Amino acid sequence: MYSTTDFRKGLKMEVEGTPFEIVDFQHFKPGKGGAMVRTKVRNILTRRIQDITFRSGEKVDKPDLETRDMQFLYHQDDDLVFMDMTTYEQMQMPAAVTGGKDGFLKDGQEYRVLLYKGRPLDIDIPLIFVLKVIDTEPGVKGDTVSNVTKPATLETGIAVQVPIFVNTGDRIKVDTRTREYLGRE
Repeated sequence: MYSTTDFRKGLKMEVEGTPFEIVDFQHFKPGKGGAMVRTKVRNILTRRIQDITFRSGEKVDKPDLETRDMQFLYHQDDDLVFMDMTTYEQMQMPAAVTGGKDGFLKDGQEYRVLLYKGRPLDIDIPLIFVLKVIDTEPGVKGDTVSNVTKPATLETGIAVQVPIFVNTGDRIKVDTRTREYLGRE
């Protein structure tokens, strides 16, 4: 169990059978009565953010969360199929719950998957991903205006804006949080 003194950003807890992650929190003492803790939490199952207030010293449960190394196999309709690397059991996960991270998954690559009561919920991916450009327009010679970008499709199917000097076949670094071009490899 966690006490309100253990609260920090990113802490995962369970309140009334629902797993939450703390996004922000603030200790405060009203004019009369005991101290309180206001929290802004994200429901891990639905990704919805809500506010919950706790009395100081109140206890909350630890959620039944587990992380496992799994290999991404393929996309199946709107689901992602992973294989547990220890039991070789396959699990499906809705692509929508990843918050757009599914655009960075490569077939056959290992990822760390967050499970809640045995159900896959989220994927840990690196902050910077190196991907190959499979389609982009060729740059126009002599176009030297700064900050000119063009769309490029990457090997996983996502599209990002890249500078005009990037060509098909180049390997580029992409920020997985913002989907921004960071440089060539």
